[in-house]
Amino acid sequence: SLVGRPQVLFLDEPTTGIDPRSRVEVWEMIEDLVAGGTTLLLTSQYLDEADQLADQIGVIDNGKLISEGTADELKDRLGGTVIELTVPGERRAEAMEVLARLDCEPPVFDPHRQVVTVGAPDGAETLLSAVRLLDGAGITPGDIALHKPTLDDVFLSITGHAATAAPDGTGPDGPGPDSTVADPGPSGRRPRRRNRR
Repeated sequence: SLVGRPQVLFLDEPTTGIDPRSRVEVWEMIEDLVAGGTTLLLTSQYLDEADQLADQIGVIDNGKLISEGTADELKDRLGGTVIELTVPGERRAEAMEVLARLDCEPPVFDPHRQVVTVGAPDGAETLLSAVRLLDGAGITPGDIALHKPTLDDVFLSITGHAATAAPDGTGPDGPGPDSTVADPGPSGRRPRRRNRR
């Protein structure tokens, strides 16, 4: 498919199941094709891959486009940074209710990583407010950290849930309902990505 340097190329999850070195080589090939003017539509299960390769992202959930923008624009909608914490299961729902009092996006729970994530628009100040609220409710997190958001955080915040497995049991590590579609435009533009569920 590459011999003729096509004007348009479709790649369906080309890096699934390959080793990290080969994955980087595929990324370099994709960037070279786009720089040469090829329009490329790429599906991927990996949001970091979408972050690396695309310039415009559309998040699709249940068949509807619910958010769109560059990777940085989508991350900035979470306030630039997020708070990530672990809470004992029996107190998780209560902790999320408490954190909902913060002046930011509602907290979401990622069942795969067993963490609660909430936007922190004011950075460390929001973190201090969260700690005070949790302490006032008598809830002690197992771990709590402040970090810049990833596209995974964006997906969680926008959809209110983590990526789910397909009926065949595959999920973020294999083909499934949550994937990224990258469409690099012509003339060296980076791909457009859509997270679809």
